[in-house]
Amino acid sequence: MKLTYTKVGDYYIPNLALDDDAEYEIGIYGRMRQQYLEEHHHSTYTSLLLTGKLWKHLADIDAACHECMDFLIPTMAKKEGVTETLKAANQMEWVGRMTNIRSRAEEIVLHELVYA
Repeated sequence: MKLTYTKVGDYYIPNLALDDDAEYEIGIYGRMRQQYLEEHHHSTYTSLLLTGKLWKHLADIDAACHECMDFLIPTMAKKEGVTETLKAANQMEWVGRMTNIRSRAEEIVLHELVYA
């Protein structure tokens, strides 16, 4: 292993780079997971950060949360009879019920994936 250095003032600083150069897109759930790890599981957060696996982990959590939400919302709406017919007949009731379903689905996702 050969290290190269850059001289900055009177100091030589090693040129270090992470092995993983991929760009990860982190959404709201990934950021929530990051904050949770920083505050409640600092050793896990530090370990992931130092090994270069943190951003992939956060992107994976974010993707899993979105997939779960995309599955739960239509399933819960179908079970509770929230249909397009209801939307056409009574929009305000449909909006209220869908908001309730979305909130419950998000609570499940947060509890099972983000804060686990």
